[in-house]
Amino acid sequence: MNMFLRSSLILGEDPVKKLNSKRVALFGVGGVGSFTLEALVRTGVGEIHIFDSDCVEETNLNRQIIATGDTLGLPKVEAAKRRAESINENVKIIPFKVFYSAENSSDFDLSQYDYIVDAIDSVPSKVELILSAQKSGTPIISSMGTGNKLNPLGFKIADIYKTEGCPLARVMRAQLKKSGVKKLKCLYSDETPIKNQSGNVGSIVTVTGAAGLIIANEVIKDLLDK
Repeated sequence: MNMFLRSSLILGEDPVKKLNSKRVALFGVGGVGSFTLEALVRTGVGEIHIFDSDCVEETNLNRQIIATGDTLGLPKVEAAKRRAESINENVKIIPFKVFYSAENSSDFDLSQYDYIVDAIDSVPSKVELILSAQKSGTPIISSMGTGNKLNPLGFKIADIYKTEGCPLARVMRAQLKKSGVKKLKCLYSDETPIKNQSGNVGSIVTVTGAAGLIIANEVIKDLLDK
């Protein structure tokens, strides 16, 4: 049976075939990015290039869908590739175990992609990716902060300059304005971050998972223009 039968019933057969012809770049396959990848694979995007320099750690088990007892210690891109191919053996996953930055951004041709997803944690890397994507003319969506939040219903899709209440979005607005970026589609939440005594950032799967799925949904809509 065609694994995309149920998708075709709601999207249509031609749109599902269209998704199969698309190539997406996903930067960051952690809490948000791993769920974005999961949804893109299960919806039928044909080729996905994934970028992440980290390995799966025990602290990832609470929120990253690629993190299991069997993948501890593996590069995240390898764990993500294995999971994606176990879902759809025909999907083409190209892994890059790299930390994207200004130093290596010129190594990657972003114009080859139909869409780019920014699920990176580092502000300088996010800014560099957004600038490179817009220079190449490739659509991009950027994830703002999901840490220290508990409400998965609080996420919204908006232009970066219309966001409010998100500390990461505030920093990104200033950096992007300084860099001359006029607009950027992003996911954000105006929920006030929870403070904890340790000072470290906490996160849970109901929030990161919801964020990743919402981003994937937006990418799918844009790729299908609906």
